[in-house]
Amino acid sequence: MTQPILLLDGASMWFRSFFGVPSSITAPDGRPVNAVRGFLDNIAALVTQHRPGRLVVCLDLDWRPQWRVDLIPSYKAHRVVEEVPGDDPDIEEVPDDLTPQVAMIMELLDAFGIATAGAPGFEADDVLGTLATREGTDPAIVVSGDRDLLQLASDDAPGIRVFYIGRGLAKAVLYGPAEVAETYGVPLDRAGAAYAELALLRGDASDGLPGVAGIGEKTASTLLQTYGSLTAIEAAAQDSASKMAAAQRKKLLAATDYIAAALPVVRVATDAPVSMSTDSDALPLVARDPQRVAELAGTYGVTNSIARLQKALDKL
Repeated sequence: MTQPILLLDGASMWFRSFFGVPSSITAPDGRPVNAVRGFLDNIAALVTQHRPGRLVVCLDLDWRPQWRVDLIPSYKAHRVVEEVPGDDPDIEEVPDDLTPQVAMIMELLDAFGIATAGAPGFEADDVLGTLATREGTDPAIVVSGDRDLLQLASDDAPGIRVFYIGRGLAKAVLYGPAEVAETYGVPLDRAGAAYAELALLRGDASDGLPGVAGIGEKTASTLLQTYGSLTAIEAAAQDSASKMAAAQRKKLLAATDYIAAALPVVRVATDAPVSMSTDSDALPLVARDPQRVAELAGTYGVTNSIARLQKALDKL
């Protein structure tokens, strides 16, 4: 059997670990390590479940790219930390106890030899999209708690699946085009692209995306099922002879500028200039630097989590 490549949404996973694992989990020196432990345990669980041959942790080198903000100024604006004179006005609001844990995670990944990837000026979504769509050898499984990634689901060989962990790893769902179409009521033949268009029409409060006023998810789904694509929906809205309801036509025509600006914001980039931390994305079966891993694990109090990861790797 072909082993898949696992593409992990790093920030999505460690944010969920931070909020999902008790803050009482600390290192020997008292520092919180709940996100570190949860992140490592989740990787072990993913390796056990999906048995990948390759794995990449994808990073947000720019969590709120200026080119997206220029198109939709409200994009993620609610996540910006309150401006303080002299501070970078575009710093993301992150819990104080999480930031140092991200550095710990990066140290452990480096010592273990697990590949990370990022692209200047792009979000992790774009890194995931670029790596998934350019993969020509192995099936790709994108792991994220961000529904935006559902647009990547594809049956085109070698195939892309999205393992959505928004409700936790125990309740995670593997989405292909059929599952996206069934769950969100979009056309099966272009389910991934249609999901992005659905998100554009209904809006997404978590990303500061306003959507088309008066068009919710149900109406957006009906429009996409009726007309097949956003392009066809716009054409029907502009055609006075079409059978589109007058109220819907009015709402869509009033949002023409928004739709044009939002489309590249909502779509995951597939051409980001991705760079890797290692020469190979092969999943190491043993730590690249065992002594360093052991030292870090002891310092951070995650020896058991490292042992669980190694046990998962031993079974591949």
